[in-house]
Amino acid sequence: MRAFHRFHRRLGVDSDWQDVRSVVYVALGAGVLLALVKTLAAVMTDSASMLAEAVHSWVGTITDGFLVAAYLAARRPPDETHVLGYGRESYVWSLFGSVAMLTVGAEVGIWRGVHQLGTADLTTDYAIGYVVLAGSFVLQTWSFAQAVSFVRQRAAALEHGVFAHVFKTSDAQLRTVVIGDFIALAGIVVAAAGMALHQFTGLVAWDAAGSFVVGLLMAAGGLYLILTNRRFLAGAPLSPTQRAGALRALQALPEVKRVTWLYAEFIGPERVVVAARVELAGEHSQAELARMLRRLELSIMTNRYIGRATLSLSAPEEPDAH
Repeated sequence: MRAFHRFHRRLGVDSDWQDVRSVVYVALGAGVLLALVKTLAAVMTDSASMLAEAVHSWVGTITDGFLVAAYLAARRPPDETHVLGYGRESYVWSLFGSVAMLTVGAEVGIWRGVHQLGTADLTTDYAIGYVVLAGSFVLQTWSFAQAVSFVRQRAAALEHGVFAHVFKTSDAQLRTVVIGDFIALAGIVVAAAGMALHQFTGLVAWDAAGSFVVGLLMAAGGLYLILTNRRFLAGAPLSPTQRAGALRALQALPEVKRVTWLYAEFIGPERVVVAARVELAGEHSQAELARMLRRLELSIMTNRYIGRATLSLSAPEEPDAH
């Protein structure tokens, strides 16, 4: 099984559910606090950029709530009706959050920016807006740092870069938190710039532009996450590099003479299903071959990252897998 312990390190899966879930809870708590404060500031300043940021925070909070539901769903054990487990359900909940980011946040941010161009300048207190945005930036930076710190640990174990791991990981929840926090930080900077330019030039168009840009950021982030979740829901196979590592791991098993076919795909965060046709070493009766295959499957599935392993015998004329 040493080969398969090396194999799981090549899969791009993450290793600690409790740590990942704590990252989501940090983001959820910070999001609720930021949403309340930004909403109050938006009412007091009548700033379009501040309103877009408030909506962004509420959408982020809703998204984080979906992520918690996703983790609870994905942790359910396999049963007779779901032999591969419930891991893919996590992508459904993540998809809901991504749709909310794309539609609600982008629509309000862009619509409010366009609407602001045709209204009178009613901004009354820039100081409140700056104080709220500064505090939000500090709190959001702390949340983002927590997520990046966790990703850095996982990326180092897999010899990935931090951002490469965010884009490669099978954990949609972790990816959503990191990208959502990054967009939130960028949105705060944009909102502050829009308010400052509005204050110094007297042109409400700058505040409207800030709201518009925040909406575009949310739309881009939401669309990317929707496409990523769709790919995993449809069944994302291992990358060529990961598949090559899995093939070498199978070939290294002493019972396996050769492998003629291999397929593996992600079935949820940290979970992979493996199917292969193999030729076993030695001469065995039909009953012995069946028992050997079953023992190999059970041995492979002792790895927590393998949700299901299915092996069958190769035909003699089949070529080796590549």
